Amino acid sequence: MSADPTATAIREADAFLAAFAAEKTLPDTISNSRRCAVAEEIAATGTWTPAFEELEHGARIAWRNNARCIGRLFWPSLRVRDRRHLTEPQDIHSELLEHLALATNGGKIQPLITVFAPASRSKPYSRIWNHQLLGYAGYEQPDGTILGDPKNLAFTRKAQSLGWRGEGTAFDLLPLIIQKSGGPPRLFPPPSAAALEVPLTHPALPWFSDLGLKWYAVPILSDMRLRIGGIDFCAAPFNGWYMGTEIGSRDLGDTARYNMLPVVAAGMGLDTSKPSTLWRDRALVELNTAVLHSFEHAGVRIVDHHRASSEFMEFTAREQKAGRAVSADWSWIVPPMSGSATPVFHTLWKDLSLLPDYLQQPKAWIEF
Repeated sequence: MSADPTATAIREADAFLAAFAAEKTLPDTISNSRRCAVAEEIAATGTWTPAFEELEHGARIAWRNNARCIGRLFWPSLRVRDRRHLTEPQDIHSELLEHLALATNGGKIQPLITVFAPASRSKPYSRIWNHQLLGYAGYEQPDGTILGDPKNLAFTRKAQSLGWRGEGTAFDLLPLIIQKSGGPPRLFPPPSAAALEVPLTHPALPWFSDLGLKWYAVPILSDMRLRIGGIDFCAAPFNGWYMGTEIGSRDLGDTARYNMLPVVAAGMGLDTSKPSTLWRDRALVELNTAVLHSFEHAGVRIVDHHRASSEFMEFTAREQKAGRAVSADWSWIVPPMSGSATPVFHTLWKDLSLLPDYLQQPKAWIEF
């Protein structure tokens, strides 16, 4: 038997409001009154409307709870932009450009979330198709290889089906696609003017710049849902800043992504005849060195995986001091390079599935 959605919503809202009152040290009379009013609102309408302070706290706690994020030490600094009144793709597009500019902040990346209208059966709301507001296209070539980012192959095809045509380079910024419930998807140009991109160079390998690699400054996740007190905000793009290995080890290093390790190894003159020469490891270190060096040279905020791991352990200590359990997915928290050389490797983390949280949702073009 499926759970009663109204009962579930009341239970989640009450748990959130109780935790909100405890952390904000609200008097019991105020807390109890608010919880009763929200329960009545959900019973009557099926949902409720958080006050801005509740929304702000919920978005920050969702970051604090997210088991996959290593950068949670800074959760109290998340800036929340309340745009719940907006549902039209054109208006949302304008706000996304503003979010990009504010988050980039001239390279001094600031944690930011913009929250649009929540999911509803009776009122309009919108979804953002992009996984991140910035991303590079992936084009399948006649020989089956992918030019650009293979991760975005399906999205690139969707954009092309809506009429978009890129320049056909390895680093074409993707357009933005926004869809309002009950309506067709709207295609908007790539946010090139607002996108800060960092060309990659190496402090000791002059030829590295000839590879023509670059990456965008700020990762703004835009296809996840923010769940607070039983409410799903399906369009709530948010960002922190990059940990270097996200770009150097995964985006550029993974075989299913840009697969640059063989290219870097060749430039270094490494023996790639067998894995035991550790050519992949040596190339990986220099690729990550280039990322950190380039971002720092460009004045763009980034953190290396050793510092990020130490900061996560500080976050853990603070949470334990506050009497809160830490939810963490070991496979995501441990960096994808030199894992055992970081303190997070040596702790057995558990994903506690706490709420509020930022959660995965099906691709918009599949279910929306």
